[in-house]
Amino acid sequence: MAAHAIPRYCESSVSILIVDNNPDDLEMLSNALAQPGLEILTTTNPKDGLGLFRDRRPKIVVTALVMEHMNGIELLDRIMEIDAATDVILMTKYYSAESAVEAIKKGAIDYLNKPVSLGALNERIGKALEKANERMHFPQLENELGTHSEFEGIVGRSPGMLEMFSRIRRVAPHYRTALIVGETGTGKDLVARALHRLSPVASGQFVAVNCSAVVETLFESELFGHVQGSFTGAIRDKPGFFEHAHRGTLFLDEIGDLPLGMQAKLLRVLQDQEVQRVGGLNPHKVEVHVVAATNHDLRAEIAQKRFREDLYYRLSMVEIRTPPLAERREDLPLLERYLVARFAAQYGKHIRGLTHRAQMVLCHHSWPGNVRELENVVGHAAMMTISDIIDVEDLPPHLHALSGYGENMQRPILERPADGLAGQERLLILQALETAGGNQTQAAHLLRISRDRLRYKVKKHNLRVRNPANPP
Repeated sequence: MAAHAIPRYCESSVSILIVDNNPDDLEMLSNALAQPGLEILTTTNPKDGLGLFRDRRPKIVVTALVMEHMNGIELLDRIMEIDAATDVILMTKYYSAESAVEAIKKGAIDYLNKPVSLGALNERIGKALEKANERMHFPQLENELGTHSEFEGIVGRSPGMLEMFSRIRRVAPHYRTALIVGETGTGKDLVARALHRLSPVASGQFVAVNCSAVVETLFESELFGHVQGSFTGAIRDKPGFFEHAHRGTLFLDEIGDLPLGMQAKLLRVLQDQEVQRVGGLNPHKVEVHVVAATNHDLRAEIAQKRFREDLYYRLSMVEIRTPPLAERREDLPLLERYLVARFAAQYGKHIRGLTHRAQMVLCHHSWPGNVRELENVVGHAAMMTISDIIDVEDLPPHLHALSGYGENMQRPILERPADGLAGQERLLILQALETAGGNQTQAAHLLRISRDRLRYKVKKHNLRVRNPANPP
């Protein structure tokens, strides 16, 4: 078997640990992955492998699933307890979607069939090495607040968003059904599209259906299709959404609004992977990845007998939660910048950004409508502004009278930050201090850094934090 070279991502020495009780497989993998600057540690004993991991802290671990003394899942658990940032790849001859999902939920980045495709393994490890190299070279702030601001069209680098990105990346190659839960306006449709683009059916169609917008009497026909003459108005055979999504992804938005009768029929289709058109006799086989989304608490709906428990468990083998904007306020500057650039291009305007006081108004809003509401607010402001920068008067009227603003808006407590990466760091610190009323302990908690670290950054940026109760 020919070896495939790993892309040269290693600028400094990085270690990989390979654990496999088959010496021949171990030798083959070791030879295939060898390159300058990459230290490869190998062992046939998973307990020895755990010891090597403790001593050498490799960035990547490649391990077999079935081994004596300790299986790959147990080894994965122990590694995650020591360093959850480690990239772990599992290999097995006994692949199943259920075990792959279990491994990914426990922290593995991939789950490969044996005999392993060296091309696929080298590509996966190359990406992991690139990520490890980026982590070593990004500034301290990027490590604390997230290393990337955009993932598959979704903007954010707060801890909750980074966890969501990681979960999407890990489950996309393996899921057949997935459930996305979150408040209205949190981007559940974007998550569904990201899952599709990263899945094995990415070349197929992405078909979206809003379950709350379909007339109940037409649900069955819309989802499964109908044959000519099956009801009044059925003038020709028509395939349903499932057939349109064959070898692609069907996105069922607002699944909590699906009528109970249709829930039973949907469950049968998910189990059998075949649909029967209304009025038809012959079933049609379909290969469809199904992603459902809801802003309802489905467990509460089950208790109220409004949602089928068996359908819930069929859909929620993989469950992804989209964080509300109130939980990820540190992402506001990124989202504001992204949306301003988007609407400036759409309206043909040159808009540099928002004034500091406009940013403070947005920072203090509760955002019940989440990112969708923010999008509407920035779009309105970009349309209304006659300047090259958005100010408070450009925002929708309901935001002008936020508590603590109005007259005092002309005299902000904190200074306006500069632009660029350093400006982003400075802005985050200023907003946290503003929200905390100048209390550095509370501000450090909001930023998820230590109080000493915050003091260092305040000094680094030469910030003068004035007491809000005694403005100059």
